Amino acid sequence: MNQNEKYMKQAVKQAIKAKDIDEVPIGCIIVYEGKVIARAYNRRNIDKNTLSHAEMIAIKKASKKLGDWRLDGCEMYVTLEPCQMCAGAIVQSRIKKVYIGCMNPKAGCAGSVLNLLQVAKFNHQTEIEKGILEEECSSLITTFFKELREKKKKNE
Repeated sequence: MNQNEKYMKQAVKQAIKAKDIDEVPIGCIIVYEGKVIARAYNRRNIDKNTLSHAEMIAIKKASKKLGDWRLDGCEMYVTLEPCQMCAGAIVQSRIKKVYIGCMNPKAGCAGSVLNLLQVAKFNHQTEIEKGILEEECSSLITTFFKELREKKKKNE
């Protein structure tokens, strides 16, 4: 297992924590100088807050840890391609690189619907590497929504 897979495994562990509380299973970690400085998972339903995406929570934790809103030199590992809100926060926080587990063709903003991470006119662009533990990350999401649909059918 290479280093990227090792870090993505940690993001997957976060996603499983989300799944265990009936949240969409998305996990995220932020690494700085070879150390994990922030871990987070989706908490939108629990917090009743649109902003409680894994990436947003991880950025907040990493900023607190480093004592700066600028996360220069940090790398993010996230199980699902970031949405427009998270992609904007990633660019604003100056994260160097984002490693993505699986893409999100319906809402992804790292290349699927849009690529907000690499808009040339912005003052900062973020490197992207896709497909780290793709099958595992994708399976978490598809299984979650399949089970959710089955639960809804049972309750009808």
